[in-house]
Amino acid sequence: MRNKVITIILILIMLLNGLDVLVDIELGVPLWHILQEASLVLLSALGATLLILHMRKKNQSLHHLAKNLADANMQITVLNSKIKDERKRYSLVIKEQFESWSLTLGEQQVALLLLKGLSLKEIASVRNTKEMTARQQASSIYAKSGLVGRHEFSAWFLEDFLN
Repeated sequence: MRNKVITIILILIMLLNGLDVLVDIELGVPLWHILQEASLVLLSALGATLLILHMRKKNQSLHHLAKNLADANMQITVLNSKIKDERKRYSLVIKEQFESWSLTLGEQQVALLLLKGLSLKEIASVRNTKEMTARQQASSIYAKSGLVGRHEFSAWFLEDFLN
């Protein structure tokens, strides 16, 4: 906005000085004065032209940035959709694995909470059970899966992502 105002002011200065030069020529004003005012007209025209070119370049740059931002937002939307789909697929793989280990529904809930990183105390709180129940279910999960402890259990599901 500021550049537009400055450009308009420069154009007005140019026009008014241009009219003044024409009037001075008709009145027979000395040449040095006419040249001085004509140079103001030329400088005003140059300044206005440079500002107009600068504003066009700036607008083109902003348009280009807006397009890049729209493209990036579209890519993010596509990636988020893919991530959501993959998360669903991975959840199904985890559920299938739990079923292949013959985990009970309660054990499946505990196993999922273990994968999310909750402590046994937190799992008991979330499931409204005693910590000992969560501990026993975790032990049963490890026995049925043939894995030793929480770290090996979590690593079993993450291993494919790390290769």
